[in-house]
Amino acid sequence: MMRESGEPAGGYHVPVMRDEVLWMLRPRSGGTYLDCTVGGGGHAAAVLEHAGPGAFLVGIDRDPEALEFAGRRLAPFGEAFRLVQGNFTDLAAILGEAGIEQVDGVLMDLGVSSHQFDDPSRGFSYMTDVPLDMRMDMGSGPSARDLVNSLPGDELARILRLYGEERWASRIARFIVERRDRAPITTTGELVDVVKQAIPAAARRSGPHPAKRTFQALRIAVNDELGGLERGLDQAVEVTRLGGRVVVISFHSLEDRIVKRRFAGDRERLRAITTQPLVPCDEEVIANPRSRSARLRAAERF
Repeated sequence: MMRESGEPAGGYHVPVMRDEVLWMLRPRSGGTYLDCTVGGGGHAAAVLEHAGPGAFLVGIDRDPEALEFAGRRLAPFGEAFRLVQGNFTDLAAILGEAGIEQVDGVLMDLGVSSHQFDDPSRGFSYMTDVPLDMRMDMGSGPSARDLVNSLPGDELARILRLYGEERWASRIARFIVERRDRAPITTTGELVDVVKQAIPAAARRSGPHPAKRTFQALRIAVNDELGGLERGLDQAVEVTRLGGRVVVISFHSLEDRIVKRRFAGDRERLRAITTQPLVPCDEEVIANPRSRSARLRAAERF
């Protein structure tokens, strides 16, 4: 799931697949656009710049820090944008409050930005030992710490298996329960240690970091990312006017399957523009290795 874009020297994240987004979204003068995950405003700025005079963009993000940065980045566009702290699962209501019924294009750049990953206080990364949190909006909802220390073992195993596609889900869940019975698991480092103990040594010698799938699964569960994506996509289709486009960048197979199924399953209203997902060019992957897993799909209302 992850909007794992790179960090410019003095700012937020570099927008992944910027040129492909503009190609698919086709921003134009006078058009109205919705950026469901505005982050630091990189894609939003590109859309407004490309569209030219008279365009308007609404940007949504759960993270108030992201909105603060996006506001500074988009300030040169004057009154051509509106930023809202919220969840794109409420996008129809957010647009309604702005007096907008339909838009010419919707962009969803899914997941967690590099800014959030690289900020130790957010508790997303398994590379540093910090408080275990993972909430995109740190002011609401249960954290990863809450889930790890309160969910029954079989529910933890289900989350790890379903959202992390973790082969050792049941074993990791059992080790978590045994560890928390002695003392709560409160930091990312403590959780990493438990996962490493649970996964057999031979299985740890190859592949990604042994805790990667566990952290991905917990992050998805904490933020209801897959359920939110399905609800957001339904609303995105509803608010996009005829001839408008919905563009989605996903970062793991679970998200991409949902997008593919949604675009292919509404043949009365949607025409899939991308029969296969677009991927970053080699130059972008070299410049921004975190873009490697990005997949872009687009569909048009008719």
